[in-house]
Amino acid sequence: MKVALLAGGLGTRLSEETENKPKPMVEIGGQPILWHIMMHYYHHGFKDFIIALGYKGAVIKKYMVDYCALNSNLTVKLGNGQVTTHSNYSLDWTVELIDTGLMTNTGGRIKRLAPYVGNETFMLTWGDGVSDINLQELLAFHRAHGKLATLTAVRPPARFGHLELDGDQIVEFSEKPQTAEGWINGAFFVLEPEVFDYIDGDDTQWEKEPLERLAREGQLMAYKHDSFWQCMDTLRDKRRLESLWSSGQAPWKTWEESNESNGNGSQRIHRNDSNPDVVKPRI
Repeated sequence: MKVALLAGGLGTRLSEETENKPKPMVEIGGQPILWHIMMHYYHHGFKDFIIALGYKGAVIKKYMVDYCALNSNLTVKLGNGQVTTHSNYSLDWTVELIDTGLMTNTGGRIKRLAPYVGNETFMLTWGDGVSDINLQELLAFHRAHGKLATLTAVRPPARFGHLELDGDQIVEFSEKPQTAEGWINGAFFVLEPEVFDYIDGDDTQWEKEPLERLAREGQLMAYKHDSFWQCMDTLRDKRRLESLWSSGQAPWKTWEESNESNGNGSQRIHRNDSNPDVVKPRI
């Protein structure tokens, strides 16, 4: 099954980081957030990716082209330019990098991926949000209800401390990471190819008419995810994700990496021996 990732937006609310690169290439723990998202999908057995490019898409292309070389030992023959890769950092991903236009809206970007998705169920998410969602359970939920579209409903991150009041007295104060009430669209979609028919063209915003129409027609279902979810819209969001990663308590890090050095600082990914396409979860 293919996983589509939208990575073409301007990222204006994170302009301090996105002047020279697209938002999905903003780093958390030394790796682009796009890499974190793809690693999470890979952990759950998905390794065929389609990335919708737009703003500074060449940066993502270069990253993917150079990835193996930068994470492996190399032998370089300067006389003829021959490079031999001794790969110790094995990710058997297939990544299709598709230019979908600089100013194309989200729906338009999705529709431009139709030829690469084909007539099959596919997954879709944004290139700036991480979660500890169980993607196999999400897929099973989608297949069970038989509708055209599933979105993941999440609790929005709390921006401020939560207060419980008794009159003027504060009886409880807590810095809760997520709010206790309400649901929002957390992306992490599972979609049938018929959804392309709900998108008019490049100017269509996926979150407006297509999803609204799917909902009106009873074709949109919500998979409720109560655990961790965080998008990276602002520098505050980035700092929070950095803090979680640095503390070793990043909830979205569902994969495990060893600290075995390959001589170039890269690490090896531990896989599940019973399924070579799924990396072993952290214990």
